[in-house]
Amino acid sequence: MTFYVDNDSDLDLMFDTEELLKLLTETVLSEEKVPYRDVSVNLLLTGEEEIKETNSSFRGIDRVTDVLSFPAIDFETPGDFTGIEEGDPSYFDSETGELILGDIMICVKRAMEQAEEYGHSLRREIAFLITHSLFHLLGYDHETDEERTVMEEKQEAILSKVNILREN
Repeated sequence: MTFYVDNDSDLDLMFDTEELLKLLTETVLSEEKVPYRDVSVNLLLTGEEEIKETNSSFRGIDRVTDVLSFPAIDFETPGDFTGIEEGDPSYFDSETGELILGDIMICVKRAMEQAEEYGHSLRREIAFLITHSLFHLLGYDHETDEERTVMEEKQEAILSKVNILREN
């Protein structure tokens, strides 16, 4: 597994973000029965202006958000890797052979505010946002009530499994 973590937010999170990303990715891959363990994920921890600009450029929404996900794979069915090797060769890193899941962008200031608002630690909030994004990278969404329910249940199952609960 390869993780690229970049913190350009100038804020010290006081915990190892790469270790957290690795734990959550391994758990999601295992629970989702993803047939690949050699994957790569990029995580950018950033500020409000950067995430606002990216949100505006890619989604046409000119406001700050907590997290953005950029899946590298176009899934027909969420989490279904059937035929992926016969699909787009850019899904795999040509040098390492790793499956490229995609990119995650988290606004640290927004995560700090949400952690305070929800009464839990910043580590728990970042873990939630990473988990949420990992499911987006696997093709899940929350556009409908049914999709939202599925994603919420999956997110909570992962966070419970790794014992990162709201009071952590």
